[in-house]
Amino acid sequence: MTVEALAGPEELTSEEPAAVGAVTEGGSADPIGVRMLDVGIIEIALPANQEIEGAEARVAAAAARALAAGRRMPVLLVITGVVGISIEARHVYANSLAAAAFALVGESPVDRVIAHYLLRSKTPTIPAQFFTSQTEAVEWLRQYASGY
Repeated sequence: MTVEALAGPEELTSEEPAAVGAVTEGGSADPIGVRMLDVGIIEIALPANQEIEGAEARVAAAAARALAAGRRMPVLLVITGVVGISIEARHVYANSLAAAAFALVGESPVDRVIAHYLLRSKTPTIPAQFFTSQTEAVEWLRQYASGY
């Protein structure tokens, strides 16, 4: 498993989001993308047609914490087309100390089921919601992006 292209939040520009990492296992799977959107929201994009395991989730969560730099920030978790999320990966995402709020984005009924599976395990003090529109998810998360 590797994390590529680590970049800190100080390298952000207002024109483009920063790519923080690509998480892969064995070099054959598509990476999990982790980046900072220019509105102060961390995006974690899970690869379609794959099951997400705990190891990948831990590395992606570590990249998100590095971007957050000790702050609690809103997290956009894109799950469109994901086949499944292991119990261990679910635990990693649900217990993130860096998240101020979670917006999960998916398109299909399967995505909605996976989102509800993740939402069941979230900490009650962290707001979380499922969206079918990434634009709507980002708008909802903006309220938690104060101070960025």
